[in-house]
Amino acid sequence: MEWKDSYTPRADVRDSIVQQWSPGRGTPQSGSGSPIALDLPNGQHHTPPDNAPATPPFTEEDEKLWRDQELNRKIMQNVEEHGITKPRGHKVSFHYNSRVEDMHFGKTHPMKPWRLTLTKHLVLGYGLHYAMDTYEAVSAGKDQVRAFHDPDYVDFLAEVSPQTFAGLCENPRFAQHTPPKHEHDTVDLGPFNLSTSPGADCPVFDGMSTYLFLYTGATLAATQQLTTNQSDIAINWSGGLHHAHRAEASGFCYINDIVLSILDMLRVYPRVLYIDIDVHHGDGVEEAFQRQPRVMTLSYHRYGPYDETGHKFFPGSGDLSDVGLRGTVGEHFALNVPIPSGIDDRQYRFLFESVTGRAIEAFKPSAIVLQCGADSLGGDRLGQFNLNIKAHGECVSFVKRTRLPLLILGGGGYTARNVARAWCHETALATDNTLPDSIPLDIVPRPEAFQGKPNGDGKLYPSFPRLHNNACKDAELEYMVKKLEWELRYVRNSPWVKCEQLPLQRVQQDIMEDVDEEMDGSKGDRERRWRERNPAGRGELR
Repeated sequence: MEWKDSYTPRADVRDSIVQQWSPGRGTPQSGSGSPIALDLPNGQHHTPPDNAPATPPFTEEDEKLWRDQELNRKIMQNVEEHGITKPRGHKVSFHYNSRVEDMHFGKTHPMKPWRLTLTKHLVLGYGLHYAMDTYEAVSAGKDQVRAFHDPDYVDFLAEVSPQTFAGLCENPRFAQHTPPKHEHDTVDLGPFNLSTSPGADCPVFDGMSTYLFLYTGATLAATQQLTTNQSDIAINWSGGLHHAHRAEASGFCYINDIVLSILDMLRVYPRVLYIDIDVHHGDGVEEAFQRQPRVMTLSYHRYGPYDETGHKFFPGSGDLSDVGLRGTVGEHFALNVPIPSGIDDRQYRFLFESVTGRAIEAFKPSAIVLQCGADSLGGDRLGQFNLNIKAHGECVSFVKRTRLPLLILGGGGYTARNVARAWCHETALATDNTLPDSIPLDIVPRPEAFQGKPNGDGKLYPSFPRLHNNACKDAELEYMVKKLEWELRYVRNSPWVKCEQLPLQRVQQDIMEDVDEEMDGSKGDRERRWRERNPAGRGELR
């Protein structure tokens, strides 16, 4: 019999040896020399003699200790009441460092690291930390980041701040990476697409180097938990910055922790599937692996004109026909699901389960990375979908059922209270726990973030209003599923997918170089066309 089954919480014991104290009871008044009356359990009062010392000593440290004890008592009460337990059959690790919360991109910038504070408050308030192994993240090293990013770019990120930016811009080593200026630019860009101008997507802010290397370190630590078989699911909500390129910041993303994680995974796993449910296309990750058949990228994202002006929804890539770098062994190993504005829960669930299920069956991944950008929720400041929290979480549940090593990351999300709700719910899903709809407002330090009708009335699962017209037609979604299923036939028959042992990097490189050589120049084109028209000469008709 397990301990928790045989343990029965004791009834309210009135005759405890140590009398519990709370502020307001027996608190000494400033300048008062009178003894302190203590309330006894039976309702009577006891006044100590005049020469007795004041009890308890009332200092700020004492009050903080008492409040911490009171909070822990309330959290444990929630844990017992709602049956929060560690999952059976798999281990979950949670990776975090509270220093990432302190960063500020700028007063008007949509990215608010404060959303991580709210997420942490909900996770702790519900007691989900008792269901996981929790780890405090440490910063990634520059050498680790150079595994993907340009060395000059990494050094620039390590040194940049609002105070050093101007000097670094004049350094010839970095100045060569400054993008050319265009006539209608409203933001003055510096090296690697960074800027101190108001309105910049990728601003330079105080403490940014600490922030960048910390969220990257958390993702790499989570990855190591998976590759060493210490965890089956690893979570880092501060990661998932999918737009960063090798030598360029983009879309609020500076270091692409996802790419670095997958590169680490490839040392252990033959194939890795990357799934992205952020409202924006995961262009940085797809670009990094567009030549790589051992990594399949699958992105569900808003695609098309942003408004009546005709401007494309950022980043403007990820069309249905985008399937990887054509002519290389990576062709067909990128899938994109471009979605019009206003998709609802039912349609999104149909798309995700239909395409993801087929991709997993065809690609046979050894591990999965799931980027859970919460800007795909209804009511997001930048998103244009009508999804509710539980529909977003269904993606996590679906992938989790594969029982493959799973890395769960954050990403976008610009209505902070709803980001926190979604990521807390998905943490519960990862640990096989069910949470009540009522948020423990007496525990979370900032209950006002969730109170009132505009903020969801204190509920974990409020129903979001449909702010965007649904431009998605079922017939068009079904066509996308069929088109992507047709594309997966190339993946299913790929020798890379049928290979169960880890291929040598040298072998892959030789193949890529051969393909590049064949594609180089008109002679290669002529030979390719001749081979295509000569199936008998290739021996395929024998």
